[in-house]
Amino acid sequence: MRNVLIAGLLCLAAAGAGAQDLGKKTFEQCVACHSLQAGENGVGPTLHGLLGSTAGTIEGFRFSGPMKRSGIVWDEKNLTEFLRNPQALVPNTRMPFSGITDEAALKALVGYLATATK
Repeated sequence: MRNVLIAGLLCLAAAGAGAQDLGKKTFEQCVACHSLQAGENGVGPTLHGLLGSTAGTIEGFRFSGPMKRSGIVWDEKNLTEFLRNPQALVPNTRMPFSGITDEAALKALVGYLATATK
């Protein structure tokens, strides 16, 4: 029984590591514009401290009017919806990204960002 429990826990850990790896790999699409470092804005705003923040309020970045007026507080649900189709959630946002259609990659990316942006 103990061996079965240990094997199950190892499988869960491996699955979690696989999702984390997929999330990090999917984030490679984002690094041309976004950083995870505090205060490091580029073409896009830093993602440091993203979850729990209000859209359009990162210091030192010039956001579009629609993003500033959106009132979105970034949580995993809103972030998932935005990354699936940015223009659907915030029409006329300046983010030139069509979205992520692969649901596994999307889920992994949001999970990765939940930890990497802290």
